[in-house]
Amino acid sequence: MPREKTILQQRLPPRIALPLTPEEALAKKQARAQKDAQVRGVPSIDAMREAIKRAARSLPAITEVPRVGLLDAARFRTLAAQGLPFLMAGAAKRWPLCQLTPQTLRERYSHLPVRARVGDYINTAFAPDRAMQDMSMLEYLDLVAQKVHDLHDLPPYLGNLELRELNSLCHWPAYFDKIGPPRYWLGPAGTVTPLHCDYDDNLFAQLWGSKRIILSPPHHEEFLYPREANAILFGSPFDPEAPDYERFPLARQATMIVVLVEAGDMLYVPAGWYHQVRSLAFSLSSNRWARAVPFALRGDTAFGIG
Repeated sequence: MPREKTILQQRLPPRIALPLTPEEALAKKQARAQKDAQVRGVPSIDAMREAIKRAARSLPAITEVPRVGLLDAARFRTLAAQGLPFLMAGAAKRWPLCQLTPQTLRERYSHLPVRARVGDYINTAFAPDRAMQDMSMLEYLDLVAQKVHDLHDLPPYLGNLELRELNSLCHWPAYFDKIGPPRYWLGPAGTVTPLHCDYDDNLFAQLWGSKRIILSPPHHEEFLYPREANAILFGSPFDPEAPDYERFPLARQATMIVVLVEAGDMLYVPAGWYHQVRSLAFSLSSNRWARAVPFALRGDTAFGIG
């Protein structure tokens, strides 16, 4: 079978958003929130979010992310229970995927179907109609290599994709009792994920290149003009790399902590911490979100763990 036909057959399904009535949209939102709560074993996602922000108010103020080495599960969980981010330097450097190169993607994985973020994917980051383009991995790599985008435009970005063919090349530690599948993030310098928070604990591995990540604690959400994408994902229109305090005056009160994540490093981002991510070089990252009560709430009896 010709290679082109094989690629076409493996295209991702089309993104079709059917219009919903307000009642249907509300019912869909409530059903998803209920399912999310059941998966995580919490009374409700709203209650979990508020508990995370309440617990964060008692956190010590930090100006930098602590750096440690690779941790065993017991030590990781002890640190994670403190509710602060930390970086495990070199913790993923022995993973087989860390040893490969972008050329490997061309040679072994050019056929993989991918969905690229294109255009202005920052200002539309959490919109249902964000511009996306389906292509093969080879087509994506060629597009990046051609540098066809304007210098003032964002380079195309492969973000939050399941690439199961790469999973066997990653050796995730067993820190979480319940965890989602690996997600992959691939792109050249200049790709950005704008400021947002996930209400799940997040383990992030930098595999190639480096990224600058800016973090802000959960209870500073009140300064960041949050916008709900769904019950466990909130975005912020504030850009800490180009702060506009005239539009967002409250953001002056938000703590911003910068951490550089190099190839082989792993970063723990606790549930509810806002973060913005920028690639500083051609970069491959992978992350996994926990699907359980966040570590920072493990002693909160309201969630049945204490």
